[in-house]
Amino acid sequence: MPGEQPRGHNLVKLNTNENPFGPSPKVIEAIRHAADDRLRLYPVPDGGLLRQTIADYHDVEIKHVFVGNGSDEVLAHVFHGLFKHDLPIFFPDITYSFYPVYCQLYDIDYRQIPLAGDFSLKVSDYLQPNGGIIFPNPNAPTGRPLSVSEIDVLLQKNTGSVVVIDEAYVDFGGESAVQLTKHYPNLLVTQTLSKSRSLAGMRIGFAIGDAALIEALVRVKDSFNSYPLDSLAIAAGVAAFEDEAYFASCQQKVIAAREDVTQAMQALGFDVLPSAANFVFARHADYDAAKLAQALREAGIIVRHFKKPRIEQFLRITIGTTEQNRLLLAELARLL
Repeated sequence: MPGEQPRGHNLVKLNTNENPFGPSPKVIEAIRHAADDRLRLYPVPDGGLLRQTIADYHDVEIKHVFVGNGSDEVLAHVFHGLFKHDLPIFFPDITYSFYPVYCQLYDIDYRQIPLAGDFSLKVSDYLQPNGGIIFPNPNAPTGRPLSVSEIDVLLQKNTGSVVVIDEAYVDFGGESAVQLTKHYPNLLVTQTLSKSRSLAGMRIGFAIGDAALIEALVRVKDSFNSYPLDSLAIAAGVAAFEDEAYFASCQQKVIAAREDVTQAMQALGFDVLPSAANFVFARHADYDAAKLAQALREAGIIVRHFKKPRIEQFLRITIGTTEQNRLLLAELARLL
């Protein structure tokens, strides 16, 4: 489910994995330029300019790119159009909470494959008959990444169903599987501009895969909505990909801050899982996670606590600005 969006002032909001840095100034300028009399017109139905920009960026053909209102909408089309089979689809027992929701919505049988004891994903556990496989990489909420070589092994051995890699957080230290789509027609990779490109408020997501998979997604989309992305979102998305220098700068600042926060929390006695995302997933052997989350809230710092088996003692903490991270670590030190 989506994270809480508190509206109070002076809160340190580290619960929804939003980028602490704003979008590129070129994105703001592109939106301003597009906000004119042309808004009386419908947008381009297939988001062609943005699709071409994404295709060029990832070195694929435009026919291999699909765009939608955030990766959540893209994933909804994936479940609806690609995962309706007799066999259950597979995804981890600890993963993005929307997966079982989509299964229930579209009446899809599913099986949750337990992560290993260290919360890593084992490819060998998925090598059995299935109606499809999906998982985030890096995983959420754990943040643990899977290497492209391991995904390659999965695809070599799982040829009879669609494999979807949800790369919402890949730009913060993970390895993208996009180039593998050129070799495996059953692979679909989804990404979003919400996280690493600071456009959560614009709702822009996309998928890259074989032309047949993309065509299937288009058929599902066009059955009820021919205009998924508005003109401002298309302009913003194009500008975000064109400003590579700004993207790389923000990316590196988040990665560096994550490492600093990880080391500081470890010094406080936290067990912090290896993360390739813009958040950390951590627990403390001597302090209850729910109580810590509540104590932080009372201090005006909002983090994410999951009341779920196996992870009820973990907190997921978004990497914030330098000041937000400082306030978090100071309050944790005080509480502990």
